[in-house]
Amino acid sequence: MITSTSVRRAALIAALLAIPGLHAAEVAGVKVDDKIRVGSSELVLNGAGLRSKLFIKVYVGALYVGQKSPTPTAIYDSPLPRRMAMRLLRDLDAESLHSALDEGLKNNHTPAELADMKAQAEQFAAILKAIGKAKEGDTIAIDFSADGVALSLNGEARGKVAGPGFAKALLKVWLGDKPADASLKKALLGA
Repeated sequence: MITSTSVRRAALIAALLAIPGLHAAEVAGVKVDDKIRVGSSELVLNGAGLRSKLFIKVYVGALYVGQKSPTPTAIYDSPLPRRMAMRLLRDLDAESLHSALDEGLKNNHTPAELADMKAQAEQFAAILKAIGKAKEGDTIAIDFSADGVALSLNGEARGKVAGPGFAKALLKVWLGDKPADASLKKALLGA
């Protein structure tokens, strides 16, 4: 028998589930936090999506920002901290990670821009290659700040590259005019 108490309880549960930020998002079976803390900053989820290549699920990407924005330039031009978190859905060797990021840089920058950031790109490549092999379930996080970028694997710092210009350039791998994955770009922008 349906009572007024059970109807009120069901309505309350439905209302609580509808409140944004009360529960985490889920992409391809991976729970994605609505908020995270990076240093002393609290960041909010701008968007999350699946990176796939040739029908193979590679990772779930989540972009965290200080202030949500649906426009790429507002995100990569921001001086506020940002994080791109990638939860791997398959094992990946560091060389594959590096070549994908290198391709993303080449697709979104002119030869002159690439020449200007060559030293930083090589430094970042060395940090990536030092990871060796990342396993399914690992999380690679790239933190972007006014100082540059920092990379961590499963919460363990792996290295930093100085320069806000490089941070902006690296964000364009996901948010640039020629992103690594157009559907992932839309998802990261909250679409």
